[in-house]
Amino acid sequence: MATNILMPALSPTMTDGKLARWLVKVGDSVRSGDVIAEIETDKATMEVEAVDEGQVAQLLVDEGAEGVAVNAVIAVLASDGEDVGDVEATTTAAPAPTPAEDAAPAPAAKQDHGDVKATPLAKRIADQSGVSLSGVSGSGPGGKIMKADVLGASGGIAPPAVAVDKGDRVFASPLARRMAAENDLPIEKVPGTGPNGRIIKADIERVLKEGLPAEAREATKADAPKAAASTGSTDDYELIPHTSMRKTIARRLTESKQQVPHFYLTVDCEIDELLRVRKEINARAPEGIKVSVNDFVIKAIAAALRRVPDANSSWTEEGIRRFNMVDVSAAVAIPGGLITPVVRDADKKGLAAISADMQDLAKRARDGKLKPDEYSGGTISVSNLGMFGIKQFDAVINPPQGAILAVGAGEQRPVVKDGQLAIATVMSCTISCDHRVVDGALGAELLQAFKNVIEFPAAMLL
Repeated sequence: MATNILMPALSPTMTDGKLARWLVKVGDSVRSGDVIAEIETDKATMEVEAVDEGQVAQLLVDEGAEGVAVNAVIAVLASDGEDVGDVEATTTAAPAPTPAEDAAPAPAAKQDHGDVKATPLAKRIADQSGVSLSGVSGSGPGGKIMKADVLGASGGIAPPAVAVDKGDRVFASPLARRMAAENDLPIEKVPGTGPNGRIIKADIERVLKEGLPAEAREATKADAPKAAASTGSTDDYELIPHTSMRKTIARRLTESKQQVPHFYLTVDCEIDELLRVRKEINARAPEGIKVSVNDFVIKAIAAALRRVPDANSSWTEEGIRRFNMVDVSAAVAIPGGLITPVVRDADKKGLAAISADMQDLAKRARDGKLKPDEYSGGTISVSNLGMFGIKQFDAVINPPQGAILAVGAGEQRPVVKDGQLAIATVMSCTISCDHRVVDGALGAELLQAFKNVIEFPAAMLL
């Protein structure tokens, strides 16, 4: 019996995702646990494993397809003894939503096939191709009409090769569009063989190998002067499609700035003692342990929240949620955006444990290997741009958290001590607070507690 492979929910908030890449092809044999695809969510690109064994009969979603709904059928496995060519999904896969300009035309009307013996797949192809099954000879068991029979009757192409509607909009998969753009191929001239004439990956590959049909080549030559005059140089810019992560970052941070009343407090912290302690720890610590300034920052803000527990809170419509644990989210830059893995119970961990956690989380974040529970939650965030030489900046709160600490570079600055001019290594830190939860005085109290700990690292032992 055929087995459907469904779009998995890879995070608690995931409703759809992008099928970034297939790692198998039709005809491949897979076993439970084999990695078959990469799915791009709003947080990361994650691997999908097969939960059953069998042979890949159908890949129902193109590589690069966006907005594939959770639990939609994305592929079908044939079990032992089944003919791969005749296996299809036992339930209809929800179509992947695409932008309005990529929306497929309305499906062809279903025919009344009467009592004709045919597989569901053969009937669907006949509907799309306008082929009457009454005139098709079946090659299957007992004369049953199979997929190959309908394809033969329609000249080898299931749907009509029409890719442009009356509004001259081209219907193509995202992957086909990208391949066409990379190869300077006029996609509107490519005959589509996907559902309802949609241009798919195989169509682009065929044209790249065999060239455009003669009539399409002539039309392209005629349109070239007009296109050059209307569009100008193609070197003006490169349009990079939005990733699911970038869309989510844009949506969440726009909502944050629109809906969360931010206010900002900045303090300058002298970190010469911290740098001395760090140097000594790294020199004396067992091999493999190297603590960073950011590890000290995470520990210090966690200790400050334990001293000022009212600031360890977030806003909800039902009331202010004050957390009993201190979980610190640390922003990590990854290709295409950023992610905030969480150091759990940071106030209870030593610097070595925090360092080990951050090294592991950051590496797996960049590899797209984090589990949803490793980047979800957190009671406060830390964003450190000091390694880029940024002196001071204001970060955007990551809802539903109540605050985020922005850390600048430590640099030598002139300071006045006991009426005398001196030089100290100073690090500017700015906390962005949700004024619904953290009032001005409470935010100042939290930042003062942070300053006391970061300037006197021994306090982290208290």
